Amino acid sequence: MIAIIDYGAGNLQSVKKALDFLGAESVITSDSKIIDSASHVILPGVGSFGDAMDSIRRGGLEDTIKRAASGDKKFLGICLGLQLLFEKSDESPGVDGLGVFKGSITTIPKDKGLKVPHMGWNSVEIKQNGGLFDGTPDNSYFYFVHSYYLADADKSIVSGVTQYGVEIQCAVERGKVAATQFHPEKSGEAGLNLLRNFIKEG
Repeated sequence: MIAIIDYGAGNLQSVKKALDFLGAESVITSDSKIIDSASHVILPGVGSFGDAMDSIRRGGLEDTIKRAASGDKKFLGICLGLQLLFEKSDESPGVDGLGVFKGSITTIPKDKGLKVPHMGWNSVEIKQNGGLFDGTPDNSYFYFVHSYYLADADKSIVSGVTQYGVEIQCAVERGKVAATQFHPEKSGEAGLNLLRNFIKEG
């Protein structure tokens, strides 16, 4: 069973529809017991870093998410769900993230002549073989919507990067715990392949 964590931050149904299409059993839930018992957990999200962390904490889900992302089970953060796994974000100074990974989220610079938010399809350079990108051709296109990005993660966990005026670390993986800045559920066949790799056992 895949638990899709509901803490009040969007794009839940699109994730569930993609999993339904792949024949994977999933549930949208804010129940810690269900999340704890799930074999796979997804932390989705759109919106503000600070508002999301406030919702997570008010809902009593912070420790639940940290347990789910401890490495014992398959875990996937999507979009804002990637950003929340890090320590802090320029979007919400003074707000602590979940700190599952070391690093911070910074603002996409607006002096590069590119529109912010970054919205649309970008190719991803794959940095790790296997894992989420197993069977995905290098420089496949994925769909992005964001104004903030990861730039300073430990290189050993970065599995995908894209370019948008700056280099964006858009996918990270450490053991069973992974996250993407792009939306696999909105990224056509490449995104579905990534989700197939996530829902595999083990």
